[in-house]
Amino acid sequence: MTVRVLQQGMAIKSAVSDYISLAKPGIVGLTLVAALTGIYFGNNTVLPDWSLIFWTFLTLGLATAGSCMLNNYHDRDIDGLMRRTKSRPLAADKIESRQVLAIALPMVVGSLALMAWTVNPLTALVTGAGVFGYVVVYTMWTKRTTPWANQLGGIAGAVPPMVGYAAVTGDLAAPAWILFFIMVVWQQPHALSLALKYREDYARANVPVIPVAKGVKPTKQRIAIYCLLLIPLSVLPYVYGMAGTVYLAAAVILSLMFLAKAVRFLRSDKDCDMRLFAFSIIYLILLFGAMVVDSV
Repeated sequence: MTVRVLQQGMAIKSAVSDYISLAKPGIVGLTLVAALTGIYFGNNTVLPDWSLIFWTFLTLGLATAGSCMLNNYHDRDIDGLMRRTKSRPLAADKIESRQVLAIALPMVVGSLALMAWTVNPLTALVTGAGVFGYVVVYTMWTKRTTPWANQLGGIAGAVPPMVGYAAVTGDLAAPAWILFFIMVVWQQPHALSLALKYREDYARANVPVIPVAKGVKPTKQRIAIYCLLLIPLSVLPYVYGMAGTVYLAAAVILSLMFLAKAVRFLRSDKDCDMRLFAFSIIYLILLFGAMVVDSV
């Protein structure tokens, strides 16, 4: 009896771990951090009532987790073809796919309904647009058919600051759109750097990411172009009055460093540079952090 109970406990623990993996907690965490920036600027550089933050984070977290599960559900076939993803629970047949679908769909729909009730309808609408962009436009429609999938997916990935802003204001003013466009452009060198590392995996699964469809050199050129575009975009919070001169200095220095690393990579013989990918994460954290610290 004791052995059976232990086995059942281990099975439950393993299943819970698998479902958490499918929900991609790292992505959920980054989504909430980005939303908090939108909340902060939407509430005039102070944090609002904690109940609003709680409900925004809970519903947005559930919607994001459910979307990630739906992404894993739809991509389970190609995940099994790639070394990087073949051990994922659905690709490895550790979980019944119908069970994942039965959990993920109600999670997304329920979280959006709860968000409309506890936060406001606009926030639910913006979040729903992000879910649709990620699950339908990116995952189901473009990922397997066009090298432009990352650009379209980047739009969905840039929604969280707008969600946070809408949560406290009930509208989408200029600061929300500035944060949105910074994230749209930032996601491109971030995603393309990773695509270069795993281009053979993507080719094996017939996923036409830019390194597969266009080649390594054009991908490196695009990374440099997007980093160049980040310079004027990163200055907009200062121009609009969201942040002061300390932020301006930080934004210019960080953006020039990002561009310099991209240009160095472009001129090199390397096919990938994960240090550039790592810096892209550091860049966004420091940029948004400086924006919050020096907000006016």
